[in-house]
Amino acid sequence: MSIQIYNTLTRTKEPLETIEPGKVRMYVCGPTVYNKAHIGHAMSALVFDIIRRYLEYRGFNVQFAMNFTDVDDKIIRRANEMGMDPFALAEGYIQDFQKNMADLNIKPASFNPRASKEIDQIIAIVQGLIDKGAAYPLEGDVYFRVRNDPNYGKLSGRNLDDMRAGVRKEADDRKEDPMDFALWKSAKPGEPAWDSPWGPGRPGWHIECSAMNYHYFGDSIDIHGGGNDLIFPHHENEIAQSELFTGKPFARYWVHNGMLQLRGEKMSKSIGNIISIDEFLSHHSADSFRYLILNSAYRNPIVFNEDVLLQAEKALDRIRFAFHPAAEGAKGASEDVKQALSQQIAATRNGFESSMDDDFNSAGALGYIFELIRVINYSRDEGATQAELQPAQDLLLELTSVLGLTLDVKSEKQQSAEADPFVQLLVDLRLELRKQKNWGLADQIRNQLSEKGVVLEDTKDGTTWRWDRKN
Repeated sequence: MSIQIYNTLTRTKEPLETIEPGKVRMYVCGPTVYNKAHIGHAMSALVFDIIRRYLEYRGFNVQFAMNFTDVDDKIIRRANEMGMDPFALAEGYIQDFQKNMADLNIKPASFNPRASKEIDQIIAIVQGLIDKGAAYPLEGDVYFRVRNDPNYGKLSGRNLDDMRAGVRKEADDRKEDPMDFALWKSAKPGEPAWDSPWGPGRPGWHIECSAMNYHYFGDSIDIHGGGNDLIFPHHENEIAQSELFTGKPFARYWVHNGMLQLRGEKMSKSIGNIISIDEFLSHHSADSFRYLILNSAYRNPIVFNEDVLLQAEKALDRIRFAFHPAAEGAKGASEDVKQALSQQIAATRNGFESSMDDDFNSAGALGYIFELIRVINYSRDEGATQAELQPAQDLLLELTSVLGLTLDVKSEKQQSAEADPFVQLLVDLRLELRKQKNWGLADQIRNQLSEKGVVLEDTKDGTTWRWDRKN
């Protein structure tokens, strides 16, 4: 089965067929760097990191670009308020963002283009649109003629006449049409500016992404991604200006993630419910946030609160426990148990790939992973040796790594190996106390071991112990 991907442009799932076989050109809109990145930025970055990782697992060479918008009204306004150079402000937040991405185990992009480095390309595209009659200069500004594009609105599904009716005419009555948008903005006092054929100025927001795409990938890309809040106007305008400039389809697949909701509300500075990535990571693990994303449908809104984070941490504990080694002195599982383990290994890989092939259904993929965990833990309880458990644990490590979970598995194994001799010492001590009929102290040891996740089983041949898989 080929990978099926939901395309916002067609509103259907379609088989992934790339421009060049075996290669994916993927561009994701990155942050406007005027403040610290928040967990909404993290959500989008994680969604596309998961998609990228799976495409690479399936054998694609993924060329991944995520831009930084470092020329923007918000950056200029914030820099002026702080008495800073806008590029110095942007650079500081770019460095913070890249550290955040590393802390979240998000793979570095193949390219991180910046708007400020693409001015020559931007000017060339704007001039090309003017030459084609798709844009017009006006007193140092340049505007895109929306009415020149008969397909405008195809991504968002909006009707141009309805959009025009909703625009306040007084917003800029110089324009030919109120829906026309700025490709180039004339210079204003206190703002960075570059020379251009229309006078000093700076680029508009939408043209920046078109230019960066064109620079790194040419006329067309395979996947364009971003949050669904960018569908209109940003991505709609990107399509219009790019396709009128090149005469070719801009992106084959448009992929959009849903928004993060904090206590049922969209995060908003006006509400004051913004949580920075730094703040989140000071209280929670990166894996817990990634698991929250993995256990949801990426196109839907995702609820973020302490309860769902606690559930994520418990699920991660279950995954980690599956890496615990076989019990000390395990005699080996029965043929039925070994066969069940072998069958589950095959079923898990097949189910994992089938789920992820279906528009990156990571929640479904997790279901198959937990079924493998159940069989691993059952096999350990039934006396499986480490050699018998190892293939299943290797697959578990491989698939969780594909999803970008770190789990600190090595540490888990080391901690278990270090604790086992001390557990055995306490078990032997309890056995001696029972022989001395010191039931109270023997029971106290048993209870304390139970609190630490150790299950004791007294038999006529002595006492055996194991780690509780539910711990």
